[in-house]
Amino acid sequence: MKRFHVHLGVDDLEHSIRFYSGLFGAPPTVRKDDYAKWMVDDPRINFAISARGGEIGVNHLGLQADSADELGAIREQFAAADMASLQDEPGANCCYAKSDKHWVTDPQGIAWEGYHTLGEVRYFGGDSAEPEAASACCMPGAATTVSPEPAADTSAVQNASGCCAPKAAVASACCTPAKAEAQVTTTSRCCA
Repeated sequence: MKRFHVHLGVDDLEHSIRFYSGLFGAPPTVRKDDYAKWMVDDPRINFAISARGGEIGVNHLGLQADSADELGAIREQFAAADMASLQDEPGANCCYAKSDKHWVTDPQGIAWEGYHTLGEVRYFGGDSAEPEAASACCMPGAATTVSPEPAADTSAVQNASGCCAPKAAVASACCTPAKAEAQVTTTSRCCA
């Protein structure tokens, strides 16, 4: 059974943890120095917050799958919604978890993540505390859109949060893919 996912960027993690613990009637299921997550059953939601220097407010929305088959169905729905912005991200390390993911961007520019969690990772962006492996963002590494068009400009630029993205599509915050233009075919995890 799918679970709705919301990820918010916050400026004061401790204050937000107190607020959402009261709102959900329970402490976070996962708590880190820069991140907290509640797995609420009524309503069925995976609600996460992070304070990593990105924009404050809605970071992204999503659907969490309980199986690979369920994730496949979510990908089909994403493709039906907007094939041009669809990005696949298998084996992603992000938000203290390893997951297979798919991303799509809605008409308002909000990133939607479909994912199936495969396991935990020790740091925000992977198993290593090294800056490259645990970057401040979890954009799709070598993710591809399904557009057959060649990339107009795939050179990477660094955005405000220290993440890299193709010039045609700069990401705004942690854990969101570059806002893909139809012609963009790849994103890179790090600037060269």
